[in-house]
Amino acid sequence: MSTRRTWPRHVVWGALGLGLLGLLAWALRPSPVPVNVARVTVGPFIDSVIEEGRTQLRNTWNVSAPIAGYLQRVTLEVGDNVEEGQILFQLEPSPAPALDVRTRQQAEDNLQAAQARFQAAQANLETARADRRFAEAEYQRYRQLHQRNLVSTAELEQRQNQRDRLRALENSAASGVEVARFEVESARALLAVASGQRSDADQPKLQVRAPVTGLVLTRYRCCEGSVSAGDPILELGSLDDLEIQVDLLSMDAVRLRPGMAVNITGWGGEPLKGEVRRIAPSGFTRTSALGVDEQRVPVIVDFSPRLDLATLGLGSGFRVDAEFLIWEAEQVLQIPTSGLFRHDGEWAVFVVEDGRAVRRTVEVGRRQGLVSQILAGLNENETLITHPGDRVAEGARVEADE
Repeated sequence: MSTRRTWPRHVVWGALGLGLLGLLAWALRPSPVPVNVARVTVGPFIDSVIEEGRTQLRNTWNVSAPIAGYLQRVTLEVGDNVEEGQILFQLEPSPAPALDVRTRQQAEDNLQAAQARFQAAQANLETARADRRFAEAEYQRYRQLHQRNLVSTAELEQRQNQRDRLRALENSAASGVEVARFEVESARALLAVASGQRSDADQPKLQVRAPVTGLVLTRYRCCEGSVSAGDPILELGSLDDLEIQVDLLSMDAVRLRPGMAVNITGWGGEPLKGEVRRIAPSGFTRTSALGVDEQRVPVIVDFSPRLDLATLGLGSGFRVDAEFLIWEAEQVLQIPTSGLFRHDGEWAVFVVEDGRAVRRTVEVGRRQGLVSQILAGLNENETLITHPGDRVAEGARVEADE
């Protein structure tokens, strides 16, 4: 006869309760946090600063009108080559101003007065000539009489003095005639002025020549017309003096040194090489597109080596991208910068170990955009969490999506 062992009822109910509690705990446990992860890698690392720049000419020459005058048409166009000493443009005297009715009437009256003075001067000259001829004849008669001792020496000297005085009066009258003639010509020229028109007669022209060999960068005036002294006409320069100005943030500019290598891209062709020539000792404030005041420092970059920039198509005022190479190495331990966060005043990352997030303190070196150099705290090929959120904590279960 077999006997069947029976469990006490309280044991059975206890086992069932424990099973239900286990099922409930398993059902209520937190699910793994989905995270993005990346590998710790070793490879080339470049610490650089990239900023937009603009080409410019180191030296330019603004050729302006040296005096006021009438500019003849400028035939040179932008981009034309010029040689030192070549005629750039010509200036001629300005046209005479137009005369109004009152001024013209005054000019006519002045001409008539000048003609009257000229006639009076001619009459005075005729009178002076007649007196001088009579004094000449008197002196000759008295000299013959003096030779025969019929008149005294004093009388002869008196006639000679009178002759000399009348000669001087004749010369003065002749000069008066010349002065009156010039006055007539001046009054006639003023009256004959055409209203605001240039004279058809040949006039002296001032030729302005090129101070250097180069090309025309800007033509401020092309058509003929009146110009004042100092008005700009042309701007000259040479592409051999082409350089790049890059306005960097002051916090980036202090990391640069003259002679640093620069990669020049974004101009429409193959990358070019350059080097830092000068870092300005003073900066300026510029408002960004977001309305933030930024302190900028001008940095001048030279092309290295010098190239035939004209054949490349580069000119003054062209946009380029300049990458300043501050530091570079071939074998550098690096991680995505998005995996870093601050914890107790130090840099830290979350490393995935056995499906859980483990916080680890790291020593960060150089940072370049999306990548940062790690000096200590991580090893190659370890997996770390990028963009850790609030749900990621020490020991939390995570589900990696690499």
